[in-house]
Amino acid sequence: MINVTALTKSYPDISRGDVIALSNVTFTAQPGQIYGLLGPNGAGKTTALRILSTILQPTSGTAVVGGFDCVTQPEMVRHQIGFISANTAVYDRMTAWEMVEYFGRLYGMEEAELHDRMELLFERLQMQEIRDLLGAKMSTGMKQKVSIARAIIHDPPVLIFDEATTGLDVLVARALLDTVAELRDQGKCILFSTHIMREAERLCDRIAIMHRGNILAEGTLDDLRNQQAERDLEELFFQLISRHNQSLQPQPV
Repeated sequence: MINVTALTKSYPDISRGDVIALSNVTFTAQPGQIYGLLGPNGAGKTTALRILSTILQPTSGTAVVGGFDCVTQPEMVRHQIGFISANTAVYDRMTAWEMVEYFGRLYGMEEAELHDRMELLFERLQMQEIRDLLGAKMSTGMKQKVSIARAIIHDPPVLIFDEATTGLDVLVARALLDTVAELRDQGKCILFSTHIMREAERLCDRIAIMHRGNILAEGTLDDLRNQQAERDLEELFFQLISRHNQSLQPQPV
């Protein structure tokens, strides 16, 4: 469902030359699977997700979503995905219902299909009580529900969560993670970016550990533990990061 091959993204910098945000990144995510991108801030996770959502173009390599190339077929890719992040804003002067309806119309959904889908989502996400509430009066948790509803209104096969629990209180974050698990169980292919070990352990079927634009290790949680001879994910993570940092240090002459 998602196939990323040798994906590289660099930016020109006058003082430093080319800055590499992604370096030869390759991975595959399947339907009914949560694929985790685990790494600190600046690891390249968001850059990869922005390429997959057609916001950025790669310097080289390929990214294919649902059989469509992110560079040459961006409009088709956008119909395959829903994107949720911690920074997704809602419109202060629109109600929850109006916002979700607006995005459904942007996707070209027919009126009857759209309203049936909205009724289903508002019930499933427990949003009936905020149906007529203006965005300006919503709590953070309410806004996140609206963000999820409008991202999945067109029932996309691929969902991208970019640090979606950042800034949420523990109850709202827990509800979001439960929703992500439910969507996986419905057969969605989910790409889940996080820097929180507990989230990766709890949710992800496969994990890619990223640092400075590179994938340092990839596999199931058991694969990673066996590869690195370390059971604790946090310790495993820090060992990989430390070794990678040491490898980038200039060697004494």
